[in-house]
Amino acid sequence: MRRAGRHFHSTGLLVGTFFFAMSLTPSLLPREGVVQGAISGLSLAAGYGVGVTALLIWSYFHLPTPRARIQWFLQVAAGSVCALFAIVFLWRASTWQNQLRDLMGMEEITGVQVVSIGLVALLVFLATLVLARLFRHTFLFLSGQLRRFVPRRVSIVAGLMAALFVFWSVIDGVFFTMALRTADRSYQQIDALIEPETAQPADPWRTGSAESLLSWESMGRHGRRFISLTPTAEAISAFTTAPTMPPIRVYAGLNAAQSADERAALALTELLRVKAFDRSVMILITPTGTGWIDPAGISTVEYLHRGDVASVAAQYSYLSSPLALMSEDEYGVDMARSLFQAVYGHWRTLPSEQRPKLYLHGLSLGARNSDLSFDFYDIIEDPFDGVLWSGPPFRSGTWQNITERRNPDSPAWLPRFRDGSVVRFANQNGGMEQGDARWGSFRIGYLQYASDPVTFFAPESFYREPEWMSGPRGPDVSRDMRWFPIVTMLQLAADMGAGSAPDGFGHQYAAQHYHDAWLALTEPAGWQPEELRQLRAWLQMRRD
Repeated sequence: MRRAGRHFHSTGLLVGTFFFAMSLTPSLLPREGVVQGAISGLSLAAGYGVGVTALLIWSYFHLPTPRARIQWFLQVAAGSVCALFAIVFLWRASTWQNQLRDLMGMEEITGVQVVSIGLVALLVFLATLVLARLFRHTFLFLSGQLRRFVPRRVSIVAGLMAALFVFWSVIDGVFFTMALRTADRSYQQIDALIEPETAQPADPWRTGSAESLLSWESMGRHGRRFISLTPTAEAISAFTTAPTMPPIRVYAGLNAAQSADERAALALTELLRVKAFDRSVMILITPTGTGWIDPAGISTVEYLHRGDVASVAAQYSYLSSPLALMSEDEYGVDMARSLFQAVYGHWRTLPSEQRPKLYLHGLSLGARNSDLSFDFYDIIEDPFDGVLWSGPPFRSGTWQNITERRNPDSPAWLPRFRDGSVVRFANQNGGMEQGDARWGSFRIGYLQYASDPVTFFAPESFYREPEWMSGPRGPDVSRDMRWFPIVTMLQLAADMGAGSAPDGFGHQYAAQHYHDAWLALTEPAGWQPEELRQLRAWLQMRRD
């Protein structure tokens, strides 16, 4: 134990143990043992680093320190308090998690999974510590070599910069790039699979048929699924006595053409072939990173408009949204812009009384790229009708600007913007049907849950409490959630990358909430209240 103690700093371990205890408190989404262990291990390592750094700064300024016997006593007392903290918080962890699971209608977990949390936390802590010490040795070596040629202080700064460059080059150029390439190949192989239930359409008016300009094979797995889930006129007629028709869906896969402009041109030509611009409503969808489109996000508006809807989307990546955001950020934006310019460019040439109402839609990264697909200066003379963006990522520029400039009496998780004539927000309890003024001809709608980490991950939570945590909490956020420096950011990052929740919570947007949003945004005519209640109840029970 004495030999092992030489490799660890007591002050770092004390602060690290406190951080470990804080990491066991609830965040936005429920956590399993392995995920909790990883968060706790990183928190332990972060606290260890804070403790060591603080003591180094203290020593650097030659501040007074207690005598050895008093110092030993203080360390024992602090260690006892931190250990007690860790034990109490471990004991409370299962209660916190079950309260959060109960809030989201999930089954309770039994036990606190102490073994899995402790083992994973220890491994993560040791791995992080080894990496940190490797960086320190690299810095000292480079600084020592430079000291032969430059003054000592210059060598320290230059050595630090050189060590940072070496580590970033290795991580970014070797591990990160290899991981992305492996993931890209894996997703590409999965995307090429043709599932048994996704048979090629026989109807010549359907995209992907033998007569279609977009081949069935080139659409990819998500594109074929998107086309195959098109509701029939008969299915829609079960909820209304008015005439119905099958919706039109067009999807251009990543393999449809080499460039974004070529895929957009193919999608527009296919829209013209199937007479999509003769419909009353047109939805321009930007998919997530893999090309996936949330079925509930489009089928709800198709039912509300009795099938008189045409929708179009184009794939821009094989990777999931977080990976695509890191590696193919601009590529996704380019595809969204090309498709918007092609569709909107043709739409605006049509007589205003004969063209469909045009809306944009996107979920997650799709919402962000949809936001970046157009410029208000380009559409101000002839604006389209509106947008519905669900689960917008925290980096979305328009969303950030509107949230920061919200009315002071509204919370960050459900803002009210000015008089509601242009922008409205909704969550599980609605919101888009409300506004101090009438909703105008151009409408921006956001559907977001307060428990969605993709939307409410806050980098500044590293050093300050996010706005959405102060004041009243969202209906799906634990009242026991508290802000802790560094730890909260790690919790939110884990929620975003490995969290899971049932429909209606987190990043899982429920059909009934899409129904409410599209109903308020597009105002379909001719529905009786009882018919809408039946349709909403059926959508809530249905799973695509």
